[in-house]
Amino acid sequence: MVYFTGDIHGVPWDIKRYCKRNKLTEDDILVILGDVGANYFGNARDDEMKKVLASLEPTIFCIHGNHEQRPANIPGYELIDWKGGKVWRQEQYPNLLFAKDGEIFELEGLRYLVIGGAYSVDKFYRLSRGAGWWPDEQPSEEIKAYVEQQIREKPFDIVLSHTCPYRYEPTEMFLSGIDQSTVDTSTEEWLDQIEEKINYIAWFCGHWHTDKRIDKMHFLFHGVETAAQFSQEQEV
Repeated sequence: MVYFTGDIHGVPWDIKRYCKRNKLTEDDILVILGDVGANYFGNARDDEMKKVLASLEPTIFCIHGNHEQRPANIPGYELIDWKGGKVWRQEQYPNLLFAKDGEIFELEGLRYLVIGGAYSVDKFYRLSRGAGWWPDEQPSEEIKAYVEQQIREKPFDIVLSHTCPYRYEPTEMFLSGIDQSTVDTSTEEWLDQIEEKINYIAWFCGHWHTDKRIDKMHFLFHGVETAAQFSQEQEV
């Protein structure tokens, strides 16, 4: 079974309890929709996080968020083929995978397009305190071009992203004290354009720290959904 959940920001204990309580196995896949936090500190704290995630039975399939480094920039990661697409993996954590943006993966009969990244509204707060922030947090022009090529040339059913198209932004989740006129919404605006061009069954995103649904747009934070709902919908 394929499971979906939202940002965990370096705190794996709820995920661990969920896997144990629901008896997930090595045949299952748990998708974390960005801001996993396993590539944030660049030191032993990341290793401890990865050890916990790698100790779980299912494959942990991670989308790129805006509170973490890209694995391509971290020594020890290799790019490998997996389920029809490409993922970043470290040999010592074989079930902990980080999707390459723009790839399409076939999981249990459904095809998933991955589009990671977002702008950090806390960018200057983090920089002022010496915390991690990375200028490649949003999709580059190269990544955008690859995604656009993929949607022209290949079929897919479901989109997995970190943030959402602009028109779906849950404005009730905007952080107080942030001047929204200073927020870079270019990724969300580009995702608007992507959504207009595609047909899809569902779109899952994290980033907004809320659990809600707007039409086919599924926002996840602490909540967990499964792909079983799509089999049921297709049978109706």
